[in-house]
Amino acid sequence: MSARRGPQWPADPGMPPEPMIVLALMSGTSLDGMDLVMARLETDGPRVRHEIIERASVPYPAELRSRLLAALEDDSTGIAELTQLHGEIGAAYAEACGALTDAHPVELVALSGQNVYHVPRIEPERGWRTRATLQLGEASLVLERCRVPVACDFRQSDLAAGGQGAPLVACGDLALHQRPGVARAVHNLGGISNLTWLPPSFEPDAVIAFDTGPGNCLIDEAAARAFSLPFDEDGRLAAAGRVDEGLLERLMAHPYLALPFPKTTGREVFALTRLEHDLGVDFDQLDGVDLIATLTAFTAASVALAYDQLRQERPLDEVVLAGGGADNPTLVGMLRERLAVSVSTFEELGMVSKDREALAFAVMAYLGFHGRAGTLPGATGARRAVIAGKFLWPDALTLWPSDGACA
Repeated sequence: MSARRGPQWPADPGMPPEPMIVLALMSGTSLDGMDLVMARLETDGPRVRHEIIERASVPYPAELRSRLLAALEDDSTGIAELTQLHGEIGAAYAEACGALTDAHPVELVALSGQNVYHVPRIEPERGWRTRATLQLGEASLVLERCRVPVACDFRQSDLAAGGQGAPLVACGDLALHQRPGVARAVHNLGGISNLTWLPPSFEPDAVIAFDTGPGNCLIDEAAARAFSLPFDEDGRLAAAGRVDEGLLERLMAHPYLALPFPKTTGREVFALTRLEHDLGVDFDQLDGVDLIATLTAFTAASVALAYDQLRQERPLDEVVLAGGGADNPTLVGMLRERLAVSVSTFEELGMVSKDREALAFAVMAYLGFHGRAGTLPGATGARRAVIAGKFLWPDALTLWPSDGACA
């Protein structure tokens, strides 16, 4: 195993952040696996410069992904299964991270955690009585395997400060992707779709971020239901189908879309069975390709609605797409038709879209390690910015005698 080097921990919050090599692991709402990015991070005034050292994508084992999908779609999943998944996902994280920390002198690991249930608001009709969040993936297993500080559980401190715990990537987006003189939106098309609006000048208090609604989650579900496929590769199924305008209109009446931002949502709201129940629709009445075309149009239309709401008071020059949905030409084409501004993918700008969320978590962990806040209240609705993440340390001084006796 590589020798460790670099900043001492815990860092002195009174000192400027030192450069660090951070490994971040992101496992998002698409549930397709783990995206890992290793980068050297260094502050440049309020911005953060990054140099990618290595990246990797590791799919979840098929059986684990199947059980995880079942747990997210079934509100009756038992505590025993969730406990097992917590350990198994943590073990998968440890194996994926360990392969990279063995080869590189990593100084800090950031884990997004696998979000399984997120309650950002009080909604008694859903049984939501208190705001809470649950991410799986035991971080101690990564700590034991990698033996470097580990940051995890990023959402909880924002929730405690009155925020919705998401979207959390706005601080990283601002530090990494803001362009002077350009009103830019960084848009993630993951399982859930979210945007970060970055003002033309570097103003943290002006940043806006929120979940617009479904991204790929409904499309993926429909591909699995109708064709036993994990997703609509290259948007070919949607391109072959016909949009049912009546169904699309009913979907666009979903109450979440009318909520003011900041706001956040997840699969606990946008899943096929839940929409059938909440909106009184029957997706099985449509041919498979027509259903996927309609759900793809739903994602595009809900994104466009969000930008219509955003542009009532803010300029917008360009949208940069990241996430798996950026690889879906049918979805991207629908967005370009509806948004009426420049729409590019990260790849078209010389970046890698899968890096975006992992790098944002790396920035939050890096700032938190140095005692600095990594959240933006304008993005989550919190009372104040907070240090994001709980930190686990690999070594500690012992208070006990060397023979281990406690007496």
